[in-house]
Amino acid sequence: MTIFSLSVPPAPPAVRPAVDMGDPAGTPNAVELTNRYVTRAGTPWFPVMGEYHYSRDDAARWETELRKIKAGGIDVLATYVFWILHEEIEGTVRWDGNRDLRRFLQIAHRVGLCVVIRIGPWAHGEARNGGFPDWVQARPIEHRTNDPRYLTLVRHWYTAVERQLRGLFHSAANPDGPIIAVQVDNELYDQPDHIDTLRSIAEDLGMHASLWVATGWGGAQLPADRVMPVYAGYSDGFWESSQVDWPEFGPMHFTFSTVRDDLSVGADVRGTDAVAADRDYRYPFVTCELGGGMHVAYHRRPCVDSIDVAALGLVKIGSGSAWQGYYLYHGVQQVMGELTSTQESQETGYPNDVPLLDYDFYAPLGALGQVREHYHLLRQQHLLLQSFGAEIATYPAVIPPTEPGAPRWSVRGDGQRGYLFVNNHQPAGQPLPAIAGVQFAVELGPNTVTLPTAPIELASGSYFAWPLRQPFGSIPAVSATLQPITAIGSLVVFAATAGVDPELLVEGVDAATISGATVETLGDGTLLLRPTAQPGIDTVVTIGSTRLLILDPYTAARVWRGEIQGTDSLVVWDGALAFGDDFTLFPTSADNECLVLPPLADGSLPPGVAPAGARGVFSRYLVTGPDAVPEAAVVVEQRATGVAEHRRGGSANRASAPLESDFERAARLRIVLPDLSHLDESDSVYLSLEWVGDAARAYIGDEFVSDQFWSGRRWDIDLTPHRSVADLGIRLEALPWDPTADVFVDPRVRPAPTDSPLQFTAAELVVTRRVRFA
Repeated sequence: MTIFSLSVPPAPPAVRPAVDMGDPAGTPNAVELTNRYVTRAGTPWFPVMGEYHYSRDDAARWETELRKIKAGGIDVLATYVFWILHEEIEGTVRWDGNRDLRRFLQIAHRVGLCVVIRIGPWAHGEARNGGFPDWVQARPIEHRTNDPRYLTLVRHWYTAVERQLRGLFHSAANPDGPIIAVQVDNELYDQPDHIDTLRSIAEDLGMHASLWVATGWGGAQLPADRVMPVYAGYSDGFWESSQVDWPEFGPMHFTFSTVRDDLSVGADVRGTDAVAADRDYRYPFVTCELGGGMHVAYHRRPCVDSIDVAALGLVKIGSGSAWQGYYLYHGVQQVMGELTSTQESQETGYPNDVPLLDYDFYAPLGALGQVREHYHLLRQQHLLLQSFGAEIATYPAVIPPTEPGAPRWSVRGDGQRGYLFVNNHQPAGQPLPAIAGVQFAVELGPNTVTLPTAPIELASGSYFAWPLRQPFGSIPAVSATLQPITAIGSLVVFAATAGVDPELLVEGVDAATISGATVETLGDGTLLLRPTAQPGIDTVVTIGSTRLLILDPYTAARVWRGEIQGTDSLVVWDGALAFGDDFTLFPTSADNECLVLPPLADGSLPPGVAPAGARGVFSRYLVTGPDAVPEAAVVVEQRATGVAEHRRGGSANRASAPLESDFERAARLRIVLPDLSHLDESDSVYLSLEWVGDAARAYIGDEFVSDQFWSGRRWDIDLTPHRSVADLGIRLEALPWDPTADVFVDPRVRPAPTDSPLQFTAAELVVTRRVRFA
């Protein structure tokens, strides 16, 4: 048995840095900085930001997907403005259709999201030339410098962008404006004067933002007072070599640390000679690219799991993050331009070949709006930050030295109270072992909190945040082996920690007011409570006027909070939803249960929704979703005659993606669909293929609609725009896996060294119904 101890000192006062940003005094709802956190209207604010690229999705989907993003606990939206998609042809600047940036931002504002706009000119985002149009890239000038010829082009671009953003900036004159920050350029490491110039040009043209940011990873040299550095953290990287099982940088993102910089992100383009920049302690720790998943390149195809994303996010909070930002939070699709495709490739000067269309990223919300498990797991953390982040943001991180065999843990606290963070998870292939006999003793002023009260085995894969002497409702101080989720009225919702018995240490309460738990008085007068029921929807411990709902881990990840018909509400729902006056559920199965607190208004239930009594503190509703749809059939019309030819290219001499000539050897397959004519016009539908192979493309008629480099993930193909067509004529071209190719695929799914398979083992149709409440 080992007790791991830590003393948490009082938090020093936060200091407002002397930097050239932050709203002027007197600005309503002012956004300002301290050296540890951001404030809004004078109150500490812990923003949660998700990236979603408007120009890479269908404008008809924007509002639905933005509402789902908001429901995931995101309060700040980030988006790139890709120059190549707006001015592919010199002199023709387009803001129509899916390029309508202004309309997208107006929808985001209506949904309730603040905005960080990433205006380039160079953006990357796996776009060709980093987002420069080809005509810009071809100019004989010094790109991304203060070369006057380049700055003339920048001014032209920023002028066009400013016209779209006019009137949307948060300011004293426009306190309701959604844009709170602007990022200039991206991953620029050695041009601080140029970054400063970009901001000046943008401001000269009328872009006046509360905050100015630039990516700080890779040892970036930035103009110290003019932009706030923002950071990244990925659990894996497609940009690594095919010979790398797990990148060298991986462990740092699963270990509590004050290190903000990651030299690996962008190193395939920049080079590897960067030196980590000293942290600028005047600024809070802000992230903009915590990996919401991971993209694939032809040579390297990581298979990031949902738990990887969630554990990494929690580690960043426990390491002192004051702003959680995810890239990507919502998957999208690369755009076929007016002249050619727009993805990065070896042919256009990059070390990597990426798919022509696929940019799903295995994000929390997929490119078709699919809900992944990490959407739920992250939302649980986001609800914690929404309810308690104003306090967490002010707490410095105290991190004990990492010792062999010891747990990875930290405390954020102020010397009187705080939160204990623990992570014992690393991605598959590099798991952390279970640790026996673990207890944590945290000294907070005159009080020492020991959790759990008896040693436990810290399971491999576990990660959690436990409160230390936190006030909840009418209870002055609670420490617990439970993770808080949210508090609404007198109800506080907690998630049980898998493999750990629920315990609550409460101070300043009368034992006679407690029900739903056994009570033991400890030597210092603290009461030790153990719930009398196992964690679940019915498990409530009452202490005076406060009720503590203790959920099992699965149900805890299905908790939502938002406004329904103007009422702050809790929902338990396994799927997607959107809050607002037209509260909407998106069921994908025939029979579903939705729990709501408080009850939905009489007369608001649409057809297919029926009240069904109560479960615990919630009202229960049965929701009828889409009928089951038979599986599609995959018909092989022509077998593959070979694998893709081995080629290498790009600046790093990596394996190259198949060419058109390789697809002449591909298998030809046809998808036979069941009748979809019964679907409602508001229903969406996609084809989900389970397959093994190398690279594949999909066509509907003669239209190229989807592609994928196989990585072990399903391949989802959108059929919604075509659902009314009697015979879609879906055809596939697919190449077999080549065991001799210099390509990394996760060992968990990689075929045997002697196998060269091409198999389609499932073709499921996933229908999503839209159920709107009045």
